[in-house]
Amino acid sequence: MKQLVRRIGRSLAFVLPLVLVTTGTLAVAKVSWAPPATADVQSLTAASDAQAPGKPAANAPQDVLRTRLLRELGDRSPAVALSDLERTMDRQPSLRQYCSSLAHELGQAAVRKYHGDVHKALSYARPVCDASFAAGTLSPAN
Repeated sequence: MKQLVRRIGRSLAFVLPLVLVTTGTLAVAKVSWAPPATADVQSLTAASDAQAPGKPAANAPQDVLRTRLLRELGDRSPAVALSDLERTMDRQPSLRQYCSSLAHELGQAAVRKYHGDVHKALSYARPVCDASFAAGTLSPAN
């Protein structure tokens, strides 16, 4: 009896991995990994890319934030814009990936606002987004 159980166990130990590998390979081969290239999908894609003539394009959240921050910097001061940027990053963590580029652009805009006076623009610098504002004030794009 022990020999029979041992023989069945050995057979299962040999056959079971082969069955699992074969069924897994067949399952992966059967799945369609690329979307179907039908006319319906292409027309939907083309329709989503086209904008209605009277309808303005929807801006991405980071573009809306950039516009708002640059307006605040121009109307008020870089300190107000940097405070708003810091608050927005705390409220919307999904926008953190854009924080450095936004702060860098604010630095450049501050130098333009103060007509090339880098020292005045740097006086507003604070450690928002890894000091990207300061780097923006010193960048050659001004």
